[in-house]
Amino acid sequence: MTDQFDDALEGVNLDTLAIRAGIARTAEGEHSEPIFATSSYVFSSAAEAAARFGGEQDGNVYSRYTNPTVRTFEQRIAALEGGEAAVGTSSGMAAILSTAMALLKAGDHVVCSRDVFGTTTNLFGKYLAKFGVDVSFVPLLDIAAWERAITPQTAMLFMETPSNPLCEVADLGAFSALARDHDCLLVVDNCFCTPALQRPLSLGADIVVHSATKYLDGQGRCVGGAVVGSAEHMAEVETFLRTCGPTMSAFNAWVFLKGLETLRLRMEAHSRSALELARWLVEQPAVERVYYAGLESHPGHALAKKQQSGFGGVLSFEVKGGQEQAWQVIDGTRIMSLTANLGDTKTTIVHPATTTHGRLSDEQRAQAGIGRNLIRVSVGLEHVEDLKTDLQRGFAAIA
Repeated sequence: MTDQFDDALEGVNLDTLAIRAGIARTAEGEHSEPIFATSSYVFSSAAEAAARFGGEQDGNVYSRYTNPTVRTFEQRIAALEGGEAAVGTSSGMAAILSTAMALLKAGDHVVCSRDVFGTTTNLFGKYLAKFGVDVSFVPLLDIAAWERAITPQTAMLFMETPSNPLCEVADLGAFSALARDHDCLLVVDNCFCTPALQRPLSLGADIVVHSATKYLDGQGRCVGGAVVGSAEHMAEVETFLRTCGPTMSAFNAWVFLKGLETLRLRMEAHSRSALELARWLVEQPAVERVYYAGLESHPGHALAKKQQSGFGGVLSFEVKGGQEQAWQVIDGTRIMSLTANLGDTKTTIVHPATTTHGRLSDEQRAQAGIGRNLIRVSVGLEHVEDLKTDLQRGFAAIA
């Protein structure tokens, strides 16, 4: 943080940072953060313009890479994650792409968990490969497999924890030690937990990425992303963004700032309802298995309880049967929104095998444990009893 309230914010709690961090009021004395809807900035002299463009003087240059509203969001998410700096991007995938393009080069090797978001798999396995970056996909929980996959060229370990959509939980302390031992970066997608429930940097990760589209916004209004880490690494990411332009808009940054103000309250409410719904689903005759780390039966429950302050709002479950039965359950609901997004106040339901992970091969989906009978639910802020009733409509369709 580099704002006018730095001294007052030293040592304050996350809730206060979520509301106050990054604020730098203008001469107008505004209370809410302003939206700087401008593409460019006026300089006082040719000398000042030259100094700004040359990096000799701090200040705004062009909104592709310097915008006060975006900067406020960057400073605030950095404060929440406990990072030195952050870079806002145009989407969550742009955050991952920017990290990879800024910090990897041809000949480097990445080890990535198999059960990341399907588009992340394509980014690493298809597009980065075109530029000479080699990628190995391994099971998230098999740390021995990660170690075997590491080569002298390995520059990055990449993972989601909890994973999408099976909510598997990786031991960030163990993986950070592995990364240090092999002199590579540990990059963690913290989308499901957000800093309200988990802070990977404090557990040894080097970089955190976010799809701000999800819980950071919280109401499904805008698309954006964020990368958080050391000042050194973020300078490289910012240079890539300045050159290639996957830029967060000022309006979207302002929306995300408003979302951050209620982040902890929402994440606690999402977690509370998701746990109740998961426990209910376990008892349903039409359900074969429930994936949610808040359940004591989940293999990652003890670890999640140790490194997270809550279990999050996303759960998945398998229905008895196959794709036909899963689709019937989804189509039978009336309240839940059939959409692939997650993290909204509105509960969403989706069939991962044919949507979020639909571009993966059958073999890739099988390796990731994503069956045709799997349904993912992002539990919103509606009354949980109404969500149970809605799913019961779906189960009635396959009774």
